[in-house]
Amino acid sequence: MNELIEGIHYYLNEDGFVVLTEQYHLEKGYCCGNGCKHCPFEYENVPEPRKSELIGGKKK
Repeated sequence: MNELIEGIHYYLNEDGFVVLTEQYHLEKGYCCGNGCKHCPFEYENVPEPRKSELIGGKKK
């Protein structure tokens, strides 16, 4: 992935932080293990207990 496009690969949240989108992660092709908000890979590389906390929060 060469160039990140705002609104497709990321957006800025209300605090001004960059949030990577699901599209960005799909193009990257794997879970980085950081617990990203829009991870489409069910946080497969995030260590426990954080992984369970994130998955539980997605279902709410």
